[in-house]
Amino acid sequence: MTQQAPPLDSDPLDTDPFDGSRMGLLDHLAELRNRMIWIVGALLFGVVASIAFVEPVIAFITSPVEEKLIAIGPTDTIFVFFKVMFVMGVIVGMPVLVYQIVAFIAPGLYPHEKRGLFLLLPGVMVLFFGGAAFANFVMLPVAVGFLQNFLGDVIDQEWTVDRYIGFFTRIVFWIGVAFETPLVIAFLARIGLVSGPRLLGMWRQAIVIISVVAAMITPTIDPINMTIVMLPLISLYFLGVGLAYLLYKPRAPRSFDEMDWGDDEE
Repeated sequence: MTQQAPPLDSDPLDTDPFDGSRMGLLDHLAELRNRMIWIVGALLFGVVASIAFVEPVIAFITSPVEEKLIAIGPTDTIFVFFKVMFVMGVIVGMPVLVYQIVAFIAPGLYPHEKRGLFLLLPGVMVLFFGGAAFANFVMLPVAVGFLQNFLGDVIDQEWTVDRYIGFFTRIVFWIGVAFETPLVIAFLARIGLVSGPRLLGMWRQAIVIISVVAAMITPTIDPINMTIVMLPLISLYFLGVGLAYLLYKPRAPRSFDEMDWGDDEE
């Protein structure tokens, strides 16, 4: 006999995934539908609320470029308008989106794992927007200046607005994601997958990986921009190591005898 999906206002921290009351497939699908309704509603609200601010945001985004951007196709400006509006809608609805995703997967975790995951949610927002701000105010002005002057004596550059907006969006998004490193480490330490001493002992490998990631994210080929990206990522890694020391909890082995495989009791 299957159980009803828990209401959206129920606390996912109160559910133990191995308490013998696992949800059936239809219950999971029903909950997924409810979560998707919340996500779509939040995105629609964010998109509608962003309409009046699209033009000022585009002007702000393109401000590092010295020359006025051009549009080649007749629909390029419309495409850019709706693209920026959608991205702004995602940003506005991101708290709801992240919460609904976490709340959906939370029943598959132990109570202490769920508690740690939900406690990290505010940090997800703070670090992502911190990374986005770093990319916009620190990294991109340097990168754009370098790119505009690279071979400037022999090549006359004219950037299109659609390609620049795509360039800007990719850089800001991936820098924001990279800034989530300490929270990912903290969560993995909380559920016992990594520990502070182990991560500290791997600092050389971590720096190599960070160098590769910085090279992939950095839009230019010069070492200055790569260093600008590397330094905060290295600092965030060691912040994550410190959190791992504080939050590490050995992972309890999961017994198959405790799991409900869906067999009906006689």
